Amino acid sequence: MVWRSIRNATANRLAYPVVERLAGRKVRAKLARLNAAWALPDVERRRQAGLALAQTVAWAGAAVPYYRDLFARLRFDPQRLQRDTAYLGELPYLSKEIIRTEGTRLLREDYANLVIHRSRTGGSTGPSIEICYDQAAVDWSSAVTRHARSSIGKHGALTELHLASRFPEVFPLKDRLKEAVKCFVMNRSNAFIADFEPSSLDTLWHQISRLKPYLVHGHPSTLFHLARHLAARGGGGRMFTVFESSGELLQAYQRETIARVFECRVVDRYGLAEFGVVAYQMDDEPNALRVYDGFVWPETTEEGEIVLTGLTNRMMPLIRYRTGDLATLTERAGGHVLSNLVGRVHDLVSIDGKAYATHYIQDLLQRVGGIAEFQIVPCQRPVLRLVLEPDRDPEGIRTRLAGWWGATVQVEFIEPAAIKLTGERGKFRHVLSDEIP
Repeated sequence: MVWRSIRNATANRLAYPVVERLAGRKVRAKLARLNAAWALPDVERRRQAGLALAQTVAWAGAAVPYYRDLFARLRFDPQRLQRDTAYLGELPYLSKEIIRTEGTRLLREDYANLVIHRSRTGGSTGPSIEICYDQAAVDWSSAVTRHARSSIGKHGALTELHLASRFPEVFPLKDRLKEAVKCFVMNRSNAFIADFEPSSLDTLWHQISRLKPYLVHGHPSTLFHLARHLAARGGGGRMFTVFESSGELLQAYQRETIARVFECRVVDRYGLAEFGVVAYQMDDEPNALRVYDGFVWPETTEEGEIVLTGLTNRMMPLIRYRTGDLATLTERAGGHVLSNLVGRVHDLVSIDGKAYATHYIQDLLQRVGGIAEFQIVPCQRPVLRLVLEPDRDPEGIRTRLAGWWGATVQVEFIEPAAIKLTGERGKFRHVLSDEIP
């Protein structure tokens, strides 16, 4: 235990700054700016956020073809935002469909000469899209995560465990070495899981019990199934201090079960591939997530849909972006707060007698590459419906998937127009079933 504490402190205080410098990143500097901003009075922090909004919109109008044409057509003057941020409402909402249609016109004009970090949305609120970041935006996102976790007592010298998807193939050595360095400097370990079979859950619990991390981070469905598995056998107990839920909507029954079985604190966060973490649970208020309003500018539509404007990404600025998630947005002491969050739905599907979460299947398909979207028709031999990106080899993808699942899954290639929406609101779901409302 003493050796582990020395190792963790060394990684945090010595190794992290060295690796950060070698990688050309500036996370700690941005974290210091975040700390300073949150120490300001609410009025001043809000004023600075409004100024950042005005600067972001003005920059986008000058450097991004889509916004330049949009502002010209609407005769929109970004300078007015410096007087009153309400002028932002004169701009139309940005949707996933617009991002898909406009493509590189939503990137800054000189993007070809710059390093681009790419992220793909999960598809839980609509078909997946690719989002592009510059290095500064990636660093801001990391700084926000570190700042948020500091509010629950998680500093750099404490260990964390990340629940990740287990892939049916081995990553290249270069990628594995890069991940190993990242885990060392962040005092992080990965626990890989593919399904919720008893043997898989036993292995996961063994890893958690051996590491005894301060924080476990992952999908609530994974920890919920582990909690039920252990409770049925009279197991469980305090092996970690905090479970940080992300990637899915944290249901009240999941929170209660996880907290009771693992005797831990459960915290929720709201993040998107389009921005990173944008809101984090306030203290012990389970239904209140404080928005990082110096990082994003929040709004909601009349129907309660969350609308965000990013304030740090100069590679692909997203202005008035409709997230597809629903919530109540209020302003109180300390800033904006999201409550009554609805969205980010993931399902379970049975393949060859094993239950897989759709986020796991999504991770696998992203690993294959060239797959723009997928849907699954659950049956004895599930049908995997794939929308391919242009100029991709269908048979090569079919062969690779057959190497994973054999003949237990049927693969069907479809056009984007064949994607099916469910329910009265025409909601996108990865799993197509009569039981889905």
